[in-house]
Amino acid sequence: MNAETFISQIVTSAITALYGEVNPAQVQIQKTRKEFEGDYTLVTFPLLKMSRKSPEATATEIGEYVVANNEQISAFNVIKGFLNLSIAPTFWAERFAEAATDENFGMAAPSGRTVMIEYSSPNTNKPLHLGHIRNNLLGYSVAQILKANGHNVIKVNLVNDRGIHICKSMLAWKLYGGGETPASSGMKGDHLVGKYYVEFDKHYKAQIKELVAEGMSEDEAKKKAPIMLEAQEMLRKWEAKDPEVYELWQTMNGWVYDGFDVTYKALGVDFDKVYYESQTYLLGKSLVQDGLDKGVFFRKEDNSVWIDLEADGLDQKLLLRGDGTSVYMTQDLGTALSRFEENKLDDMIYVVGNEQNYHFQVLKLVLKKLGYEWSDNIYHLSYGMVELPEGKMKSREGTVVDADDLIADMVETAREMSNELGKLDGCSQEEADAICSMVGLGALKYFILKVDPKKTMLFDPRESIDFNGNTGPFVQYTHARICSILRKADEAGIDYKSHNCTELLAEEIELIKSLTDFPAVVASAGENFSPSIIAAYAYDLAKTFNGYYHDHSILREENEEKRRMRVMLAAMVARTISKAMKLLGIDVPQRM
Repeated sequence: MNAETFISQIVTSAITALYGEVNPAQVQIQKTRKEFEGDYTLVTFPLLKMSRKSPEATATEIGEYVVANNEQISAFNVIKGFLNLSIAPTFWAERFAEAATDENFGMAAPSGRTVMIEYSSPNTNKPLHLGHIRNNLLGYSVAQILKANGHNVIKVNLVNDRGIHICKSMLAWKLYGGGETPASSGMKGDHLVGKYYVEFDKHYKAQIKELVAEGMSEDEAKKKAPIMLEAQEMLRKWEAKDPEVYELWQTMNGWVYDGFDVTYKALGVDFDKVYYESQTYLLGKSLVQDGLDKGVFFRKEDNSVWIDLEADGLDQKLLLRGDGTSVYMTQDLGTALSRFEENKLDDMIYVVGNEQNYHFQVLKLVLKKLGYEWSDNIYHLSYGMVELPEGKMKSREGTVVDADDLIADMVETAREMSNELGKLDGCSQEEADAICSMVGLGALKYFILKVDPKKTMLFDPRESIDFNGNTGPFVQYTHARICSILRKADEAGIDYKSHNCTELLAEEIELIKSLTDFPAVVASAGENFSPSIIAAYAYDLAKTFNGYYHDHSILREENEEKRRMRVMLAAMVARTISKAMKLLGIDVPQRM
């Protein structure tokens, strides 16, 4: 039983005994603020109608009853209308013993809910960049957290492998590539295709400039540029399954998929299923027809299909172009329907940047108007952009931070800083490589995931690898330090799996409180789809342990029972740090 449940039960019993049956909503328990003495606080104001006494008198009466009838409540104090209760050390010793023997501590029982989470969703016209890294890390971590909350989780990727942006890379390669391939160039396939996306933009801008110089307006020039007209024609040919265009599309996408797989493996993310937009976009066309038949949608003179959402405070939204080609919304409608029906989903989470907030608002509303009640169970996990000290990234101009380069740089920076601090002394080359990879990636993941998803963030690679700040390496190093203690304990023959010590220092109780908070932290992170809650917890736990370790000896403690208890406490901290970091997709080293 966790402390909050325990306090709630004994307080409810006290109120019932003193004043009669109480509505559970009136029993408001919260953690005692740090400036006051106590562990948990009861807010008495909702109870005054029952007690018919002042807030202070009500709090005092309940406090006296609780202390007199529960030996695990050691004291109480009243501050205005707030009753602060202190829990006896024996209670924390029991909670510690329970947690130590529960291998699944922190993990919830099966909930029976099936949740699908879509993340990554790259375009096949460019390699993955820093923005994709935030998306992938966020999606993968939320999936891990939802699993820990007992849900059946299906991780999916929807690859945007069709559309005008793909045709731009294809056309540029056809015009200027000279038959270049990943094998002939030595480039990763996604990098090679991304090179031609930039190449297209370069020639497109040059043509616009020429047309404007000839007297055409810029808007008209953008529409009439020959290379853009050719790309649009290529898209029409692709949708008509033109053999030559289709074969080029398959070849270039194959190069990209091979490149993506290398990056995903390096990042440590994976998927249970990969969807391809080329296979899903037609699904939506039947839904568009269904909407027309029901009178939910309407057709304009140019044959395009729209929905009018002005009465809902939005605007008119295009669902199908006049030439019959689909837009993102067309495909998303069909994909959502097939996913809910095929997988019997309870919830569908889309991890997509906040520039698409409006799109998902419309998606839910359109599905609702088509009669699909499960549209209420669609959630857009909207996240802010990642910026650099130099400013925003633009992939068409080739000014992005490439994911592969960043991962390699992080590992190399981890190596430099670890060597400077002597963290790799005594390690073999193989061990040093593994530690640098773990620390570099841990730094990257933690730095990104510790920020609330909704916030735009500034990424600073070197700051992320600081071994002393609120960073992944700090938490990783704490784990490695504890592993060193445990190895020495094993060498000394200390059997710490069981102990009879109930004499706990205040700092030990603080650590046990932190440990027993873990299930509630996992639940909160799941409810809020927020890995930052887990990151904050891992950092606080590591910081609390380091303070304790600095002030108190563990292995040199003279009392045998206390020594065994302290080693067990350290082991529990290491186990919980490892579990918390795994929810962030971060590995922790045994030595460092």
